[in-house]
Amino acid sequence: MTETVVRSETIAWYQRMVDAALPDLLDELLADTPDAAAEPIRYAVLAPGKRIRPLLLMAAFKATGGRPENAAGVACSVELVHAYSLVHDDLPCMDDDVLRRGRPTLHVQFGVPAAVLAGAAMMPLAVRAVGLAGRDMGLPEERVANLVARLTAAAGGRGMVGGQLLDLRAEGQDVAPDELERIHEGKTAMLIAAAAAMGAIAAGASQEDVDRLERFGMRLGLAFQAIDDILDLRGTTDELGKESGRDALLRKATYPGVHGLRDAERLSRELVRAAEAELEGLPDAQDLRGIADWILSRRH
Repeated sequence: MTETVVRSETIAWYQRMVDAALPDLLDELLADTPDAAAEPIRYAVLAPGKRIRPLLLMAAFKATGGRPENAAGVACSVELVHAYSLVHDDLPCMDDDVLRRGRPTLHVQFGVPAAVLAGAAMMPLAVRAVGLAGRDMGLPEERVANLVARLTAAAGGRGMVGGQLLDLRAEGQDVAPDELERIHEGKTAMLIAAAAAMGAIAAGASQEDVDRLERFGMRLGLAFQAIDDILDLRGTTDELGKESGRDALLRKATYPGVHGLRDAERLSRELVRAAEAELEGLPDAQDLRGIADWILSRRH
């Protein structure tokens, strides 16, 4: 069996764990929520996706001594935050997208007010998900608090929210490479870095390994964004599950736009290799390397 096939089967196994855990988690989180509010949340969270962020958390949990299936609950919290970010990114006042993950965006399906409120609800739900997972895993309170702090920091003003604002302000502007990196550190890389660090925190890893996995995630997150920018130029709407060519239409600050296509491709490879170098010395980092290589080779 080839390495590529083994990697694909491993990633599919992780994805199945996340896809199985998400509906059960939502059943618990939304038990007392009116259907009118719960239905848009379920639509957004359960949409088919790659689940890269929860995969990284579980693989980091394994790399620092845990059994990955035991971390599926806390991994779902990161997917909730990611889903919320997509809902708000797609709004007419943001990127005004009509297609996401091969389906109408949430505001197209349910209306703008429902999308705004559903997105807002997902962040506190993600925090609750960490608490529930910590209870089920028997984690000490201080470790759960650390997980919550990492997750909320990645989603806040220095993370996704701040990165999205910088991204909007950069539309149509000449952006220097260091400015581009600041945008995408916040918008994309910080949540990916938080996912990797949270896996190590949940496993009770040393601070050295937590920091190492955070650096791994930051480099991988920037690579992920560079590849995303490249695919927006090269991919079709059917392949991507969202409208292609939107970056150029909106005059977004992108890696190909700032560096040129060839250098953006080179940079994405260098970032993945730099990320993988951070994994040296971890007990069982094979799955993290496989996910990193998969991100580099992805076509959607």
